[in-house]
Amino acid sequence: MKRIMICAGETSGELYAAALVRELRRSHGCADAEFFGIGGDAMRAEGVRLMAHVSQTGVIGFVEVARRFRFFAGLLRSLRSALRASPRPDLLITVDYPGMNLRLAREARALGIPAVHWVCPQVWAWRKDRIPKIAASLDELLCFFPFEPALFEGTGLRAEFTGHPLVEQIDAFRSAASGTLPWDPGATRIALMAGSRPGEVRRMLPVLLEGAAMAEAELGECSFILPAPDETRAEQLRAAAMAARSGPRHVHVVTGRSRQALLEARAAIVKSGTSTLEAALLGCPHAIVYKVAGSTYAIMKRLLNGVRWIGLPNIVAGRSVVPELIQGAFTPEAVRRELLALCADGPAREAQLSAFSGIRDALGGNGATARAAARAAAWLH
Repeated sequence: MKRIMICAGETSGELYAAALVRELRRSHGCADAEFFGIGGDAMRAEGVRLMAHVSQTGVIGFVEVARRFRFFAGLLRSLRSALRASPRPDLLITVDYPGMNLRLAREARALGIPAVHWVCPQVWAWRKDRIPKIAASLDELLCFFPFEPALFEGTGLRAEFTGHPLVEQIDAFRSAASGTLPWDPGATRIALMAGSRPGEVRRMLPVLLEGAAMAEAELGECSFILPAPDETRAEQLRAAAMAARSGPRHVHVVTGRSRQALLEARAAIVKSGTSTLEAALLGCPHAIVYKVAGSTYAIMKRLLNGVRWIGLPNIVAGRSVVPELIQGAFTPEAVRRELLALCADGPAREAQLSAFSGIRDALGGNGATARAAARAAAWLH
C-alpha cells in the first residue's frame, strides 16, 4: 500500500490538495493509499489523516508566526519524524505554504523520498534570489501560471505548468450556482471586497464606501454587497461600515458568498489577491485596490522593483487589463471614477470583458488538478 504525505498549511491550499487526493484515488491507483499530513476539513473528508489542522497553521505575518514558534517547531519535528518512520512515505506532496513546506521537502529529498510541490512561490515578484534554493529543495515543481517554469531553466529542477485549479472551481461553481443575494430591486449591483483581515478592512473599507457613495450620486439607485468569508469577519465588516463617516445608502454584508456576489454584480472593486482572478473568470468588470502601512509599502516597492503590476489578471495577461489603485492612487475619487466607467456600457467595460476569456485560456483551461495528479503519480512508479 502506498503511503503519501501531503501538506497544505492554509485554507486555499487545502482545497486544492483535497481535490488532488480525490483525483489520485480515482485515476492513479491510489484508492487504498494512506494519505496523511497537514490539511483541513476538505482533506479529512477525502480520507487524509491530519497531523495538524489549517486552523492551527494558517497564520500570516512574521510577528504572528514568531508568537507561535514553539507550536511550529514542534510540528516540524513531528513531520520530520513521520518522514523517517518505517515504512517511509513513497512520496511527499506539498501545496503552497512555502515557508514550512520547502523545509520539509529538503528533508524528504535527503531521505530519498520524492518531493513534489504544487503552487510556485511568487519568486517573479518577491526575491528571485531564492530560485536556486527552491530548485535544490524539490524533485518537481507544478506551476499555476504559464510564465513560471521558465524561471527555473538551468537549475536542474523539473518545473511544469499544470494550469490553475481555480478555473475548474469556477466552472463547477457556475454549474451549481443558484439563488440570489439580497440586492435591492432595480438598483445597480456592485460588489465591494476590502479583504477580510482587520488591518485591510480598517485601511480600505472607508475609502471604498466613500467612493461608492460618490458613484451612487451619479449612477442613481445602487445596491452594494460586502462579502465576508465567515460570520466573525461579517461582524467586523458591519461594524466598520457603521463606523464609516460616509457611505452609500444600501450596503449588505453576506457570509461565504463572494463568488455569487461577483457573478451577479454589474461591477466590483476588489482587493488585490486571488479574488481578482475569480472576478475575471466570473466575467465581472472590476478595479483592483491595495493599501498597506506607509513603512510596509516602502519595503514592498524595493522588493517589487521591476514588477509592473500586482493584480493577477494583469500579470497573467501580460498587459494592463484591470485598473490598479495602489496606495496613494487609492482614493474615493478614483473609486468613483472606476465605478462610473465599469458600470456604463462603454470601452472600459467592454475591454475587460473581451480580455477575460484570454485570461482563462492562459490559465490552462479546465483540468489543472488532473494534470497535477498525473505528474505527482509519476513519482510513485
